[in-house]
Amino acid sequence: MGTAMAGSLAREGHEVVVWNRTPQRAWAAAEQDGVTSANSLAEAVSGAEVVLTSLFDAEAVLAVADEIAAHLDDDAVWVQTSTVGPAAAREIAARAPGRVLDAPVLGTRKPAEDGTLVVLASGPTALLERARPVLEAIGGRTIVVDERVDSGSSLKLATNAWVGLITAGAAQSLGLAAALGVDPALVLRALDGGAADSPYAHLKGPAMIELLGGGDGEGPVSFALDGVRKDLTLMVAAAQGAGFPDDLLGAVKAVYDRASAQGHGAHDLAAVQAAFLVPGADRRD
Repeated sequence: MGTAMAGSLAREGHEVVVWNRTPQRAWAAAEQDGVTSANSLAEAVSGAEVVLTSLFDAEAVLAVADEIAAHLDDDAVWVQTSTVGPAAAREIAARAPGRVLDAPVLGTRKPAEDGTLVVLASGPTALLERARPVLEAIGGRTIVVDERVDSGSSLKLATNAWVGLITAGAAQSLGLAAALGVDPALVLRALDGGAADSPYAHLKGPAMIELLGGGDGEGPVSFALDGVRKDLTLMVAAAQGAGFPDDLLGAVKAVYDRASAQGHGAHDLAAVQAAFLVPGADRRD
């Protein structure tokens, strides 16, 4: 995601300097026109008007937060785009008070490459306005939540809960059809164009059907299954903290956990279908 966002920023005329804990990844990003790599985090941050972080989880962001804060220019804005959850968003903001914009993004690799992510931004209005050219370069839309520094992360969990739920739901429906001796592709045909249809089911359905037919789930990855599991863990924690019922979130997480335990953690989230495999169930022949 970071490499793709760097390319989008460069295409819009921004001067982009990248750094990664794995140098080879920064070098690969710097192969894009208008992008250069820094030898250190301090070098990447110093002098920047906007610093953007895109890392796997809160632990990774917090591991570099103090060094970022130490080298931020006085008027620089830190745009934090990782999915970290509201509690960690508050902790990150506390490392650089008044400087952090919470701005997780919706979308996978292709929207990131095209600069069409949906940015969920929250934080001080003044920071938002200073960072707006960057947000417009990486995203097709920016949804401004409010001025609380954790609201963008809260909205991201709510939206990813939907993605995780409908993907697992599609896998359940396709798996149930196969278990009952019906071609699972007919599920998608039956739903097509109706009120209950979902474009995402059609997007992930072919990979799910391939897995039902004996595939290994090793197709292109837009959103890794273990990434969904990480987000679901954040959702459960946030729900419990808010006194919100977490039983459905917990059940959905258990489904992804089961698929990951079967070796699909690094595969696309469509591999959640593995949680609904019944030996000998696909009797389409």
